[in-house]
Amino acid sequence: MKSALDNHYRSAQWPMPPEALTAEGAARRVGVELEFSGLRLEKIAALIREQLGGELESVSPYESVVRNTDLGDFKVELDSAWLKRRGRERGRDTTDELSMLGESVLKLAAEQLVPFEVVSPPIAMADLWRLGALLRVLQSSGARGTADAPHYAFGLHLNPELPGLDAATILNYLRAFCCLSDWLRVRSKVNLSRRITPYIDPYDKNYVSRLLAADYAPDQAQLIADYLAANPTRNRALDMLPLFAHLDTSRVRDAIADGRVSSRPTLHYRLPNCEIDDPSWSLARPWRDWLQVEALACDPPRLEAAMQAYRKHLGGFSSGLFGDWALSSADFLLPELC
Repeated sequence: MKSALDNHYRSAQWPMPPEALTAEGAARRVGVELEFSGLRLEKIAALIREQLGGELESVSPYESVVRNTDLGDFKVELDSAWLKRRGRERGRDTTDELSMLGESVLKLAAEQLVPFEVVSPPIAMADLWRLGALLRVLQSSGARGTADAPHYAFGLHLNPELPGLDAATILNYLRAFCCLSDWLRVRSKVNLSRRITPYIDPYDKNYVSRLLAADYAPDQAQLIADYLAANPTRNRALDMLPLFAHLDTSRVRDAIADGRVSSRPTLHYRLPNCEIDDPSWSLARPWRDWLQVEALACDPPRLEAAMQAYRKHLGGFSSGLFGDWALSSADFLLPELC
């Protein structure tokens, strides 16, 4: 009886998207990236192992992997490309004491400025709730989130697989996100430190207008080319580069000289704050907000109505002056997810 009740309340708090399977019939998965401070790398990795099992593997002083947990392999790293590269190059060589001392000083400074990042494996969407216990133990152990310091532009990233990789499906997700982007920013209460940095910049108005045009029906090559022309950067609230690198690696590599772009068949949603130090915060909140995009993308009549309304808003005199699209776009939300 208890198990049935648990499942009932869990499914209510952690609903699934309308399209829960990939085109191949597999359960869709989602990756999670969590940025925070307040704990040492070794402590974070140990807490993951305590909660989910697995074996610890130290890659460098700045990177660890917890392998073979109940959910897969988790990466824990200091979000500094230079230090990670330096740690790998040095390995266990302790002969250059002066260099090591300088590196240690930089590490201490970096830990005050850049976050540690926990990167989950792809997790079945139906199992996403299992990260809740890990987040709670990180919180109780002293993890600090976006609001803890003015310079903490820490984020929570969701990397959901798509139900299909055809151009029409991808376009629908882009359109749905554009229609709800203003609402998501208000809903997420994006921290000032994140608003004034470029990490989660919106798509520009010209690109949004192109996406929403009634006669825009690109094939995959054109969809990718148009995106790259307008967004030659990872710094977007919805970063499409990992997905497009998966679909057309050479085109993306030719356009973007950024080794941090990884290839994977997922979206990269970067907008939410990481509020891990807030006891009332839960991963379920940004997940349910993202599901509004899922629901709109998978409902063609409602998506078409949202696009028509947004086109009218963008073309109107009041756009950006008196029009509040964040409020108007709420007409296209599912109340059950709010």
